[in-house]
Amino acid sequence: MIGIIGPTASGKTSLAVAVAAKTEGEIISADSRQVYIGMDIGSGKDLSEFTIEGKDIPYHLIDIQKPGYEYNVFEYQRDFYKAYNEIIDRKKLPILCGGTGMYIEAILKGYKLIQVPRNEVLRAQLEFKDDKELIALLMAFKELHNTSDTSDRNRLIRAIEIELYNKENKIIEEKYPPIEYQLFGINYERDELKKRITKRLKERLNNGMVEEVQGLLNNGITADQLKFYGLEYKLLAQYVIGELSYNDMYQKLNSAIHQFAKRQMTWFRRMEKQGFEINWIPGNIPFERKVEIVLRKV
Repeated sequence: MIGIIGPTASGKTSLAVAVAAKTEGEIISADSRQVYIGMDIGSGKDLSEFTIEGKDIPYHLIDIQKPGYEYNVFEYQRDFYKAYNEIIDRKKLPILCGGTGMYIEAILKGYKLIQVPRNEVLRAQLEFKDDKELIALLMAFKELHNTSDTSDRNRLIRAIEIELYNKENKIIEEKYPPIEYQLFGINYERDELKKRITKRLKERLNNGMVEEVQGLLNNGITADQLKFYGLEYKLLAQYVIGELSYNDMYQKLNSAIHQFAKRQMTWFRRMEKQGFEINWIPGNIPFERKVEIVLRKV
């Protein structure tokens, strides 16, 4: 398997598609929001990218859930292996592409995750605690490497629910058969990546991102549900329902995406410390050169 990872706005999909075209490959997305139908502009999903030189590149784990559903890493791992095995059976090359570190690690580590049931009694008890108390409780269970579990109250409660379940139930760690892989990361200098993020944000706002969120709200998705997905969907929902002005929304969103990209790189650097080898490709070199670097190791 080839893995192409990196922070948001680094050009992962374009590189993965170009490599797939040269190798008879199929792409498996590792993006936690592109799984949702109709959440396109805000998630950076552009299905036209999967057509190159008149050839349609097969892709998986994109547009597989309705918005409003809370897809999780257990389901992702299950769905990944189904897609992966189908690709291998066709004797094609799987290409993992995305920036959701938790999804990527779930695959590369290969530990079989368990489906943790809802604990309604626990949830009722936790509802009486404020967010600071919930964060303190979660920190008693594990070290927090990022803010994904604490950015939304529902996520926070679910994270505590999972940690408590794991503590109370002796879990025997099983592993999937190991996957041979080469992992590539696209890396831009921080200032250059910030420019790319801001430029892309302006383009997306000009190309209907506000209208996309308005459409989701019109179709019955609540603002609280959209806030669960974070970043664009959280802040645009606040703008559409009148909680933020356009300027405040733009400034907060631009800053939040910059911070998100920084957290992504922190996650990938932590993976390297854990022993994962990532072949970093400079973002500013010609695109054709990036493709060559990957193909040399296939």
